[in-house]
Amino acid sequence: MRWIVALSVVGFLLMGANAMAGTTAPHEPDMVTDTCSVCHGNNGISPTAWFPDLAAQTKTYLDNQLKNFRDHKRADPYAKSYMWSMAGSLSNKTISQIADYFSALQPPKGSTGGDPTRIAAGKAIFKHGVTSENVLPCEACHGPTAAGSGMFPRLAGQHREYIVAQLKAFRSNARKNATMHAVVGHMTNKQMHDIAAYLSSL
Repeated sequence: MRWIVALSVVGFLLMGANAMAGTTAPHEPDMVTDTCSVCHGNNGISPTAWFPDLAAQTKTYLDNQLKNFRDHKRADPYAKSYMWSMAGSLSNKTISQIADYFSALQPPKGSTGGDPTRIAAGKAIFKHGVTSENVLPCEACHGPTAAGSGMFPRLAGQHREYIVAQLKAFRSNARKNATMHAVVGHMTNKQMHDIAAYLSSL
């Protein structure tokens, strides 16, 4: 956990430097290079699996999430620990510029070397769900290639660990979203890991 704290501290220091320089509402390039890139990478590809890739994420989803962080409407543990402060002073214009920037980047490449059995199981759940266990298919909202659309986020190529963490947060209601809680409420840990293996491979 020390490196996570270190990254957070660096981000806060960079934000402080901007404030001292009189940049109270940094525009998109400054915000991306000075702050967002610390955890999410200059090209939107996060250097660590605990922070999500943002490259090619849908603009609407990014815009909504940044506003939710800023307004404290998204209150899962990582949101409170990192993004509430990071997004706290962002204007709607800056949020829109950041969303424009990341959504226009090339998408992350899927990971290789995953367990083929686990990937196949995850694909089946993603596309068809598990009717007997009240697990709904993910494809209905996130699209057949998991590229997302509008308010529904891109999941293809995302870090396995991040996907699992978010699914668990939805299941426990630590990250409150009625639709996602209904989708994953009956999902087992194994099913979550299978789905994450599949999505990260795309």
